[in-house]
Amino acid sequence: MGRHNQDKSHGHHKKREKFLEVCLLCLLFEESSHGYRLMEKLQPFGIYADEIDIGSLYRTLRKLEEKEWVVSVWEGSDQGPKRRNYSITKEGKGILKEHMAHIKRRIHSMEALLRAYERIDTRADEND
Repeated sequence: MGRHNQDKSHGHHKKREKFLEVCLLCLLFEESSHGYRLMEKLQPFGIYADEIDIGSLYRTLRKLEEKEWVVSVWEGSDQGPKRRNYSITKEGKGILKEHMAHIKRRIHSMEALLRAYERIDTRADEND
């Protein structure tokens, strides 16, 4: 693989990782949860269990804890072993709000691009 392809692959991985972080913050903004439940709840965002292993999910949650966007506590369970329950912090909510504003701006730009393309494509079809 050439250097350019490696850079592109690394960039895509970083974007995917950032997207996962934002999805986790959003889910935790809705309610506190443990890792396996979060894994299940990622599906509506296009992140499926066969695309990400639970270890990657927990590494991402640890990174969010290191950034102080998330906190966790061990909770006991009558039906099994203790598990770590994650919650979003005030700082995490602020970061999530910033990301959502960025995503809204990006969506607006993408919609403008799609409208421009559809205008051009319609004219091209008429001239064929």
